[in-house]
Amino acid sequence: MLTYQITAQDHLRRVDSFMRNLLPSAQFSYLKKLINSGHIKVNGAPAEPEDLLRYADQVTLKESAKTAAFLARLTPELDILFEDSWIICLNKPAGLAVHRTEDPEEITLVDLAETLLKKRDGVGRVRPVNRLDKGTSGAIILAKSAVAAGMFGKMVQEEGLGKLYLAMVEGKLQKQGTIDAALDGKESQTSYVRIFQGGGVSLLAVYPLTGRMHQIRQHFRMIGHPILGDKRYGGRNLSGFTGHALHSFRTTLVHPATGEEIDIPAPLPDQLLRLATRCGAVSDETFLATLNEVPAAETLALS
Repeated sequence: MLTYQITAQDHLRRVDSFMRNLLPSAQFSYLKKLINSGHIKVNGAPAEPEDLLRYADQVTLKESAKTAAFLARLTPELDILFEDSWIICLNKPAGLAVHRTEDPEEITLVDLAETLLKKRDGVGRVRPVNRLDKGTSGAIILAKSAVAAGMFGKMVQEEGLGKLYLAMVEGKLQKQGTIDAALDGKESQTSYVRIFQGGGVSLLAVYPLTGRMHQIRQHFRMIGHPILGDKRYGGRNLSGFTGHALHSFRTTLVHPATGEEIDIPAPLPDQLLRLATRCGAVSDETFLATLNEVPAAETLALS
């Protein structure tokens, strides 16, 4: 029996995501068989693909020669949060562009995803369904075909994605509020709930109610509380920190092909975790327990 202790880097990760990253070269059918047959247990109980792992949970996997052959010898280059035959959802690191940039030599998330799929499945062409700025980390959905791109693109426009971000901003804010300020002449709203504050900064759960370009970053600058590290919108420099302190933490959607309600959390990058625990003057365990209570967003249309 193989045993794994869940660390902060896997807190609120789906079971199927944990298994995909543990066995990155395994086929879908094999991973599905492992889970459905009860060969994967969390704290001694059989696990479901959508179950969320928590700090200090114990995951056990029945050992076999086939499983041993699939075990990752190195950390996968990309963190896969969710995958099916239609989409692959990745936990994008800050500092990595999604699309091709002005620099033709710059490697993008699309490049890396296509390389991964070609190496594993023999084919690979992906199209982004949603967007994240280069300096923002967290969940991004890539469609695996033109048909999937059209289907999910229509879903985003008509029904929307539920989005919960975590942001570190300058200054102290009230416990909760909504920023209602037009951007580029269009109605724009962002709600937030304060999680911790200290040392002149605040950690917020942020819910964009509309989907404008750079909406969260612009809104917090407009109220005098820019996001840490976001130099473009007035945030102070964070020494040694890649990107800015904004993370797409949970994405919810209704799958347009299956009708399944899907919740896709994206575990925090280590740099942001360190910032957050310092802000709250709490241990990793206390901070992560607090995240368990932060509500995911309702799904709202990004019109």
